Amino acid sequence: MVERSGFSVKAKKDLEIIELALKGEEKAYAELLDRYQDSIYFLLLKKIGNENDAEDLTMETFGKAFNNLAQYTPVYAFSTWLFRIAINNCIDFVRKRKIRPQSYDSGVDFHDPDNANFTSSSLSPEDLVIKEQKAAELRDMIKTLKPRYARLIDLRYYQELSYEEIADVMQLPLGTVKAQLFRARELLAPLLHGKSEKY
Repeated sequence: MVERSGFSVKAKKDLEIIELALKGEEKAYAELLDRYQDSIYFLLLKKIGNENDAEDLTMETFGKAFNNLAQYTPVYAFSTWLFRIAINNCIDFVRKRKIRPQSYDSGVDFHDPDNANFTSSSLSPEDLVIKEQKAAELRDMIKTLKPRYARLIDLRYYQELSYEEIADVMQLPLGTVKAQLFRARELLAPLLHGKSEKY
């Protein structure tokens, strides 16, 4: 990877971290996440105005960036590339929201299963059964992930542990927990997408 002479010290450091990440070092992904997570989140929160959506889009942004890291070329700083992914995600989100306000998981939030609403008085008994079936399908999909990813999702979204508590339980650095949760959710996304097309 050829570094640009006009890059800032921070941008040059990013290139060093990216090279480590491309060699398979998990800590490097966690470091990239720590360096930009807050900036991306607050950018998206300002654009979207909803904390849960901003968090989901932040995770999606890092998932896409990490999955396509080998395609990044330092014509621009990594931060510029990352923010462009975030903005594109934001544009797509707004477009989809206008076209499809309801989706397959409208009653069960697959990004945040602990907020799933099974007890709403507006749901008929039949609807409740459908919601519960979808929640069971989500559980089955989670089981197809690597054990460490499945456990992270279970601890975070079903046992409702904080990132700090998960780091303690799994004896991992906090940044690694966050990075691997991003990865776990990104791996679930295509499974959920495939399922939504059947409904």
